[in-house]
Amino acid sequence: MMTCDDAALERLVLHRVGNKANNEPLHLSKAPYVLNSDISAVLLKYFTTPFKGSQYYVFSDERGLNNNKIYAAADKIFENPQQNLYEQSCEIARNLYDASLHPNIKAGELYVTYLQGCYFDGEILDAVGIFKSETRQTYLKIYPQGDDFSIESDDGIDINKLDKGCLIFNKDRDDGYVVATVDTVSRGGEAVYWTDDFLNLMQRQDSYFNTDNMLNICKNFVTDYLPQEYEMTRVDQADLLNRNQEFFKENKNFDTDTYTQKVFGDDEFSGQFRKFKQLYEEENQMQLQDNFIMNEQALKRASRYLRSVIKLDKNFTIYIHGKRERVETGEDEQKGLRYYTFYFDKEA
Repeated sequence: MMTCDDAALERLVLHRVGNKANNEPLHLSKAPYVLNSDISAVLLKYFTTPFKGSQYYVFSDERGLNNNKIYAAADKIFENPQQNLYEQSCEIARNLYDASLHPNIKAGELYVTYLQGCYFDGEILDAVGIFKSETRQTYLKIYPQGDDFSIESDDGIDINKLDKGCLIFNKDRDDGYVVATVDTVSRGGEAVYWTDDFLNLMQRQDSYFNTDNMLNICKNFVTDYLPQEYEMTRVDQADLLNRNQEFFKENKNFDTDTYTQKVFGDDEFSGQFRKFKQLYEEENQMQLQDNFIMNEQALKRASRYLRSVIKLDKNFTIYIHGKRERVETGEDEQKGLRYYTFYFDKEA
């Protein structure tokens, strides 16, 4: 869990970054911005409110972390924020400009900040913030004028909608720091430039990472792999999805042995699951733990796609929540139609 509600915005440098591919300019400020208490409170809300997720990242570079220019800049800022923030903010702006090569990337203001007093996983940490505003809105200004009013319009930035941003927490330096990121406007081919081309991030291997990927493995194993390898009815598939859902509801820890025993029981399915997990790890170049504490946010997100749903033509959608033994399937040869039979005690 993270929050910056009680943080202090200590320093800020503001630049404007154009689209390099469209020959738009890069405009660097001559000095840090002089903050006051009123604007600091507004900017802090604008910068930090969008960061509500549980998925975090780390800086990466296949040649070594020091070759990641944003990691190196953040590292120098943490060493001496007062002395190094301005110089490194210019380096960050130049790197963002070099990464702005897709024609759809919009020019915008770049804010490089230093925050004190952020909360992350039980610790109070400093953070480097990098934010970009791209979208401008038209707003009205109403002024009293004698007994009447005057109305004017102007363009400005909506402080309730940050376009792009990242918070770099001063934690786990040797592993690439802990980074939270948001991008609310990018679509299509330009969508990866902020996270991949500019920041060069990879997902942090924490409880969210382990839980989210293990849930994907469990779902794909039941919905994709087993029906291809075995004769399995949709009811049997729904039953396994229900067992998955029950396991993740009832257990706070994931243990591979316990999971396979409770969900599959069958030695063959359990062995196939382990092979499927290993293949998933190899294809995605990761190593998941066999035993870990599950992340509640990842479980909540996954509850939507572990539901047991059977769709029959375009006429019926059936939700099965359990009691496999009370569902039968068959085929009416005279009518040439298949059917389900459900047994129940009473109507709800």
